[in-house]
Formats: sequence, structure tokens, C-alpha cells
Amino acid sequence: MTTAPDYEAAAARAARELEEAPAQEILRWAADTFGKRFCVTSSMEDAVVAHLASTVLPGVDVVFLDTGYHFAETIGTRDAVAATMPVNVITLTPKLTVAEQDAEYGPRLHDRDPDLCCSLRKVEPLNRGLGAYDAWATGLRRDESPSRANTPVVAWDAKRRKVKLAPIARWTQDDVDAYVQANGVLLNPLLWEGYTSIGCSPLSCTAKPGEGEAGRAGRWAGSGKTECGIHL
Repeated sequence: MTTAPDYEAAAARAARELEEAPAQEILRWAADTFGKRFCVTSSMEDAVVAHLASTVLPGVDVVFLDTGYHFAETIGTRDAVAATMPVNVITLTPKLTVAEQDAEYGPRLHDRDPDLCCSLRKVEPLNRGLGAYDAWATGLRRDESPSRANTPVVAWDAKRRKVKLAPIARWTQDDVDAYVQANGVLLNPLLWEGYTSIGCSPLSCTAKPGEGEAGRAGRWAGSGKTECGIHL
């Protein structure tokens, strides 16, 4: 197993060698390299990456951020994944409850300062939760938005000093749909209702995109914000 000081070099090498590799091969490299010090993060929009990871590392930790603002359908998807898949779902929560945050920063912080709200309810809890791991995998895809167009399949996350994987970075939405169909992968029911990217439930955070708009157009619509900060 690779030792920690070598992880940055290992990530650079894997990025070159695995660029054209199937998603399961990328995840198998992570499982072989990091073992139990590897996890998958999931927003529970779907369980595709969790399912892929479970095929190469049964019992893999799947980390979910419960911001306190999720749709009931998202929480239900999390619970269904935990109940039906060979994974270990770990729920992370912010230091402040929604009520405590409202008391300290004022209500509806997500409308007034969405960057701060995301920092408090997503970025900080994830940074804290990833302390138990040396590598983590996400569901980022290059076709989702211009800000994600150059996502590497393996990278060194310099801020967190960890290896970050995006095993389905090269996939299209059609690839995702085909994998879901072939493997009976769980999906968030909101996807059937016209949502194409699902985050927190306030309208300023997640809305249905308009006709012909990109999949992530409904996230922080009209604010100029495109990412919560986890992937910046």
C-alpha cells in the first residue's frame, strides 16, 4: 500500500494512467491503494458512484452531508441506499443546527449570503469528516457545467492533503442513465419531477431548470454562484 508522503505523486501518476480507464478500474485502484482510508461522497441525487464503489470495495463508506435543509426525498434516498446497498452510509452534520445558525447569523442566510451558508453547512462538515480518510471519490462529471469541464479522474486535493477521484468524470448523462437502467441503481424521486441537479430545498438553492437550460441551471439560479465550495 502506498504511504502517505507518496500520495501526491501517486495521484499525478494515476491521473495519467487512468484517464481512459473504466470507472470501476479507477475505483479499484483507490480501493487497492487506500483500503478503508477511502470513501465516497454522495449528495443522494443518485447512488451511481456508491454502487460502482461497492462492486470493488463492499462495505465502502459513503459520506452524506445532512445540511438540515434537504428535501424529504433526499433523506429518503439516503435511507434507501443504507438499507439496500452493501455500503456504510455515514451522515455528517454542521456544528450549528438550522435554528442555532438563524440565531447567530439571522434567518435565511442561504438567501443573503449563500457562500457563507454553504461554508457552514457543507464545506466545514466535509473537511472535518474527511479527516478519517486519505482519499475520496465524487460524482463530478465534465459535462455538467463549464466549471467542471476539466475535472481529472484522479487529482491531488491540495487544500485537504488528500487524493480526490472523479471516476465518472468522462461520463455523459446518457452513460449515467444506461448504468442506472442496467443495474437498478437508486435515484432521488425528484429527478422524475423535473429537477436535474438536487441540493438544499430553499428555492434560492435548488429550482427546476427552464426549458433548454443546462442541468445545473437551477442551482443558486440568478445569483452567479455555481458551486457550493466543496469542489473549489
